[in-house]
Amino acid sequence: MIRPIYLYGAEVLRQTAAPADLKDKEGIAALVQDLKDTLVVADGCGLAAPQIGVSTRIVIVDGDVVSDNYEYLKGFRRTLINPEIISESDEKTTYSEGCLSIPGIYCDVVRPKKITVRYYNEDLQEMTEEFDNFSSRMIQHELSHLDGDLFTDHAAPIRKKMISSKLQNIVKGKVHPHYNSRLK
Repeated sequence: MIRPIYLYGAEVLRQTAAPADLKDKEGIAALVQDLKDTLVVADGCGLAAPQIGVSTRIVIVDGDVVSDNYEYLKGFRRTLINPEIISESDEKTTYSEGCLSIPGIYCDVVRPKKITVRYYNEDLQEMTEEFDNFSSRMIQHELSHLDGDLFTDHAAPIRKKMISSKLQNIVKGKVHPHYNSRLK
């Protein structure tokens, strides 16, 4: 089912998400499918459950959307349930990030180049996997949502000041993304 994407200012985006109940296989499967359906319509490369109003630790990423720029991400798709970063590289990279919950705004964000994540996949098998470059960035961006953290929180102070009126316009409902969205 396609769900509305919650926009900047919605309380659910600032909450720390609860772990998914791994015993609720049907509930997890339904939520994962809703995330996938919603992401396809929104044409993004990742989506976290809080972005569709569910404060649960589940994210999906799909590299196909960016594979024109990052060929190595063709066919790269992951569902991460109860993910936990267990290590990250000292080396950092900077990239201009955007977000379906903050349409039309982009900011440079510094993140570790590589991460190792322990998570459960869609079959509820425990996995440990290393991600680097843009796959690492996509996953880190989505995992931040699980802790109530948005990419704009990491922008340089001058950039935060420059985007503050745009963020307030989102809160006031003065933005109309091409996908179904809601403020609260």
